[in-house]
Amino acid sequence: MTTNPYSAPVAKVADPAAPQGKFIPGGRAVAAGQGWTWYTQGWDLFRRQPGVWIGVFIAMFVILLLVALVPLLGAIANTLLWVVLLAGLMIGCRALAEGGHLEFGHLFAGFRERFGTLIGVGAISFGISLVIGILVAVVMGVGMFTMFGGGPSPGATPAAMMTMALPVLVMMALLLPLLMALWFAPALVVFHDRGPVEAMKESFNGCLKNIVPFLVYGLVGLGFAILASIPVGLGWLVLGPVLIGSLYASYRDIYLEA
Repeated sequence: MTTNPYSAPVAKVADPAAPQGKFIPGGRAVAAGQGWTWYTQGWDLFRRQPGVWIGVFIAMFVILLLVALVPLLGAIANTLLWVVLLAGLMIGCRALAEGGHLEFGHLFAGFRERFGTLIGVGAISFGISLVIGILVAVVMGVGMFTMFGGGPSPGATPAAMMTMALPVLVMMALLLPLLMALWFAPALVVFHDRGPVEAMKESFNGCLKNIVPFLVYGLVGLGFAILASIPVGLGWLVLGPVLIGSLYASYRDIYLEA
């Protein structure tokens, strides 16, 4: 076999093979304490290459920030792009978990592995987010009309406060299922060849089966987020990569059987 000496080099960072372990379609239920274990496993991945992790996380943040600054199209592009970048980092996490190394190239591995499908996940996410935004705006508009359309300002009455809080509650109630559908979708696409809808459906089912572990995960994460934000947000340089690693750990725990 001969190799063309003039061909462009290719970084071998995006092996599409699935991680070791038998895949469990739709995921399985795990113990509540796994919500904490996912953080410890994410920390273990981070401490293997902290410098690279921090560099990759900063690069991802800067890319998404610059894209967000693009007028009109920035928000749409960001919604599509973060799914692709996260998929690449899942491949990087797998490399670390299986004894390899995280590389900067992993951040862009999603552009070579199942790119169209990942963009499809992002597009569906954007469409649902747009519908949610419209519904929340309608609820807010109706509430404001009810409060101020029929007379003097109601002030800070319980009814007025409830009216103002309702759009926030509606938004949270609608965004939670979307987050559940997106949580594992990038990993399911790049590791198991799932289509956009199928990946989001399986992700939602996996999260639904593990409400209690994710409740623990969320409460612990809230505490970590507060601590990370205290030193001018510098703690996020550690917490951000740990969260990415914990996402991969939760995927392996729920969808793979050793």
